[in-house]
Amino acid sequence: MSVATLALRNGRVWCGYGLPIAQAVAIHGNRILATGSDDEIAALTGPDTKVVDLGGRLATPGLNDAHLHLISTGLIQGWVDATAAAAPTRDALYDALRKRAAETPKGAWVLGRGFDQTRWPDGQMPTADELDAALPDHPVALVRACGHITIGNSAALALAGITADTPDPDGGVIGRAGGRLTGLLAENAADALRAARPAPTLEEIIRAIEAGGQLLARFGITSCMDAAVGQIDGMTEIRAYHLASRDGRLPVRVWATLLGDPGSSIVEPCHDAGLVTGVGNDMFRIGGVKIFTDGSAGGRTAWMTRPYAGQPDNYGVQMLPDDELFALVDRYHGMGYTLVCHGIGDAAIDQLVRAYERVRAADPDHGFRHRIEHCGYVDDALNRRMIAAGILPAPQQVFIHDFGDGYVAVLGPERALNSYPIGTWDRLGMKPSTGSDSPVCSPDPFPNLHAMLTRQTINGTVLNPDEALTAEAALRAYTEHGAYSTGDEDVKGRLLPGMLADIAVFSRDLLTAHPGDILNDTRCELTVLDGRIVHDLLEGAA
Repeated sequence: MSVATLALRNGRVWCGYGLPIAQAVAIHGNRILATGSDDEIAALTGPDTKVVDLGGRLATPGLNDAHLHLISTGLIQGWVDATAAAAPTRDALYDALRKRAAETPKGAWVLGRGFDQTRWPDGQMPTADELDAALPDHPVALVRACGHITIGNSAALALAGITADTPDPDGGVIGRAGGRLTGLLAENAADALRAARPAPTLEEIIRAIEAGGQLLARFGITSCMDAAVGQIDGMTEIRAYHLASRDGRLPVRVWATLLGDPGSSIVEPCHDAGLVTGVGNDMFRIGGVKIFTDGSAGGRTAWMTRPYAGQPDNYGVQMLPDDELFALVDRYHGMGYTLVCHGIGDAAIDQLVRAYERVRAADPDHGFRHRIEHCGYVDDALNRRMIAAGILPAPQQVFIHDFGDGYVAVLGPERALNSYPIGTWDRLGMKPSTGSDSPVCSPDPFPNLHAMLTRQTINGTVLNPDEALTAEAALRAYTEHGAYSTGDEDVKGRLLPGMLADIAVFSRDLLTAHPGDILNDTRCELTVLDGRIVHDLLEGAA
């Protein structure tokens, strides 16, 4: 028997759903050697074994954020924080933007992200006129929390070449009122504004990967899916990931989803280089291909079969017609890629299910685990069709916490209460994962866990408590089901001998703690990635 290189003792080790709780875990190199009692693990230690006393704390498999944007998470660290926590009112946001402008040379961009107008008393979007008044000397781009709506001021719109006469692009909306631009750019309409800003350098992208991964490690997240790699600077992002991995600057395991939208796809050059689903190593692997089919519910751009509350003509934004989406899905599947397409509204989800059903009918024995990212609004019929076609839901339960009250406002109570029904998916055996969609929401796992346990919004509204999970099922969504969604359930997501040594240790027992305490008074105190301690707040480790 090998001797442990690292041992965690005197704790409660949750090895995975349905498995017995252990006291200790032994690691050899980058793999789990054994779990068991303190005495059993002590027999596997030697004079060179690093031993950490957990002091009764809970250890779990490393968390897997099954959908976020790692590069963007790192890049926005230097942007103005427009979230409700930092800017609870429109005036507070404009004050923060003005402060940044005072520190920024005239003519240089001021960027902010995170606002949610449904959290403000009047519920109204910011406007170009308001931004012009607050920051007359700088181009400004203010991105909504969901990432699907950007507000630009007049200087920014001019640099992007957008005028009141510019037609709406396919899959996008340019906001207008009284023949004038409002500043609102929804979905593909924001592409011109992004293109007008200076692109980050290769080194800046690598630093963003490093900073984003270090942030995840502080939360006990050891694996993630980076959604839509290529969205910021095309193949430069693939190069950045390879260099970060080569140079030891990749602090988290990444399953990289390639942007596959028409006009901005990086699938073809990746395929030409042999980069298809599964290629890579345990730290960086090519995942699936992402196509956007609609927007966000809070931004009223998710494609619905029924209109938004108070807007009888607004069904959201359909990004692609059926024939174009079906052709793309058929092509990418045939090229060897898992499909991980964005669909939030029930109309968009139905379109994706039909696309995946076609693939299943043409290739009934295929082993791809095609996914629907977000998958916000479904009914029993859609769920049954997803099961029949082998489709996985990939939701972000933190959306309930952060945006649930906004869903009630824009959709009405009937539809909002059943948003992101993870309890139903779990009961149906659909193996739902969870994630943060960072920087849409913080990668902090505790609001996510709280939402799975309670279905409570940040204001205490409860959205259908029947969709809540047990504590163990919530942890399974964050670990084993996340691994399953990327085809990695044999190597991670549980703490079994031979599996990758990724572990998170928490200040509270997530299996027994009150949900309010998990939300408000819990932290990750130790993170082990690939057998190495990469985050450590414990004192007195021996």
